Amino acid sequence: MSQKIYCIASFKPKPGREDAVFRALQALEPNAHREDACLHYTVTRQIDNPFAQGTSYPIVFHEVWANRAAFEAHCQRREIREFFATHLEAEDGDIEDANVCVYTDEPADFDAPELGSAGLKEG
Repeated sequence: MSQKIYCIASFKPKPGREDAVFRALQALEPNAHREDACLHYTVTRQIDNPFAQGTSYPIVFHEVWANRAAFEAHCQRREIREFFATHLEAEDGDIEDANVCVYTDEPADFDAPELGSAGLKEG
């Protein structure tokens, strides 16, 4: 059973504030990488490319966490809560809108065995 959680967090900076938002998000990376269950945590910015001309918010975080509990614990860290309070929720924040979604790589009807503390879970 896959327990990984994939998070895509997209950010729409206020006009003229894209660089400030990108730098503020980059500042979150080092401490997130210190979390044991953080498998991948990288902020990216959209670039022009003739083979990928979709629309999206211009700044996107790509995250992979070992499990749901680890992702939710990460979201409750003071540094993360303060980022959203300062940059998104505050009237003078740099972010106009954000879209944070989580995903699984496991099909809805996947029937893999669950592992218990002593091995496979008996059914």
